[in-house]
Amino acid sequence: MAKERQVVAVFGLGSFGREVCRSLAEGGASVIAVDNDPQLIDRIKDEVRQAVLLDSTDEESIQSAALTDVDTAVVAMGENIEASVLTTALLKQLGIPRIISRAINDVHQRVLRALGADEIVNLEIEEGRRVASRILAQEVLDMIPISADFSIAELHVPESMRGQTMSEVRESAEVNVMAVKRIRTSVDGLGNPVKTETVFLPRDGDTLEDGDVFVLVGPTPAIEGLRGAGR
Repeated sequence: MAKERQVVAVFGLGSFGREVCRSLAEGGASVIAVDNDPQLIDRIKDEVRQAVLLDSTDEESIQSAALTDVDTAVVAMGENIEASVLTTALLKQLGIPRIISRAINDVHQRVLRALGADEIVNLEIEEGRRVASRILAQEVLDMIPISADFSIAELHVPESMRGQTMSEVRESAEVNVMAVKRIRTSVDGLGNPVKTETVFLPRDGDTLEDGDVFVLVGPTPAIEGLRGAGR
């Protein structure tokens, strides 16, 4: 009989690990939280299916844990590279179907990959790239990579596209505009500026206005190229 919910074990309950646990639980997953710190276990125990006090770097301890129904394991510890590496290796040895491990630098990432981690999360590198992108392209309000080549971005509509219809934009752009955020400023009865923000799914006949913001997905170079059109 198929399981109703995905079972995810999260190893390491620092800030990142706790947030992963909470988000997974809120999303309907069955979460097993694992750490060797009793205080961290106590903090998360009421938010997950099971909170286990365990040293995940100890082979006997991890083999004795009830992990046979786990679909995905998240190795969330970062700063303790030895614990991250050993935990990933032992989980791989147990035959966990999918292992997602956190890395804090390139060497750590390569080691985890060599051990058989299915996915690597490198928060430091990914966030560094996001910050750099926002500095270099001030038109880009935010950009989140979703693969090596594609990103989701929020950016000001380039000056060259203002006044165009969405049909014209879609003919020329190499990106997919998913939504448009329209910001308008008016004055209330006391003379104070009031900003109104609406978000809508653009149709071909919609005309872009000054101050509009795109929410789009597409090849990262194409998104970065839009900044060349200016604000």
